[in-house]
Amino acid sequence: MTALKQSFYTPEQYLALERQASYKSEYVNGGIFAMAGASREHNQIAFNIAGELHGQLKNRLCLAYVNDMRVKVSATGLYTYPDVAALCGEPQFEDEQMDTLLNPSVIIEILSPSTEAYDRGDKFAHYRRLPSLMEYVLIAQDKVRVEHYIRQDRRWVLTELDSLDDGLGLVSIQCEIPLRDIYTKVDLPVVRHEPR
Repeated sequence: MTALKQSFYTPEQYLALERQASYKSEYVNGGIFAMAGASREHNQIAFNIAGELHGQLKNRLCLAYVNDMRVKVSATGLYTYPDVAALCGEPQFEDEQMDTLLNPSVIIEILSPSTEAYDRGDKFAHYRRLPSLMEYVLIAQDKVRVEHYIRQDRRWVLTELDSLDDGLGLVSIQCEIPLRDIYTKVDLPVVRHEPR
């Protein structure tokens, strides 16, 4: 992510610029940061997850947004675009534009080399301030690895999945996504096991 030239923007300035921009930017602490494009693997994983969620949510009072729904963390002022945001129930938006979601219960980020540390660290610290957020999922795009954090009272409990036979159970939206389906059509390096 690269910062724009002006040193400080208000949230209102950011939203006015963002709603006219031809590319997506994140806003935090008065700064606007252009977001980088995604790899082929990243896009395929996002598409696979969207397809799975669509099939499971289409006849329920639940919604999922992929890539272009901005999320605001009101407690910290972060505006960002998760790879996937989902919820069951009534969505809450910042204003009548209905382009900034306030109450996701699930956020999924697909890790890339340039954003992995941020997604695990500062960004997750922001997300944890969302009262509605119950699950945070990090998905590797270069190997079979999914990290699933579930809020339990004031703690976040981690479950790691690393087999295509595993399933990602999103409890708050009552969905199950097999890792095999998350990684469909994604070129992963072949792991060779040495004989014992």
